[in-house]
Amino acid sequence: MSAKPQKKKQKFSLAHYRKDKRIVELVKETDQKTLAVWAIDCAERVLPYFQEEYPEDHRPQKAIETLKTWIKTGVFKMAVIRRASLDAHAAAREVGKDSAARSAARAAGQAVATAHVPTHSIGSAIYALQAVHRATNAANIQTATAEEREWQYQHLLKLKKDNVEIR
Repeated sequence: MSAKPQKKKQKFSLAHYRKDKRIVELVKETDQKTLAVWAIDCAERVLPYFQEEYPEDHRPQKAIETLKTWIKTGVFKMAVIRRASLDAHAAAREVGKDSAARSAARAAGQAVATAHVPTHSIGSAIYALQAVHRATNAANIQTATAEEREWQYQHLLKLKKDNVEIR
């Protein structure tokens, strides 16, 4: 009796966002601080993938904390924002292999960059989606990524409607 062959995992594709323009359009009409909160929330949903593998490396978490400080204070220092983003991306590079941990670190790096350019928030969402994709087994990938994408859209809608402040 032979074992049933495992379904091969699809490669992650940006087609998820290209086909569903709702998030892109919503980002265009949302203010920068709301986008920053959304980017934080997207990144924090997947940050445990990084923290579980690299508990001593706090660079992605520091990037998120840097963005939270900007939201609370309104004080923007490009050198601080850039350093936090570059550090989170360096943590991702050091992971090396394609993994949920690497994507989670990149989500944090993109999130903090939202303080500089609002559309970086989409980068945080895309890397969070990629982390979910990489963490999910092949049989459940389409469902998991569709659910994550829908959560991202609904969450941004709610944040925009509620005119949310950082928690």
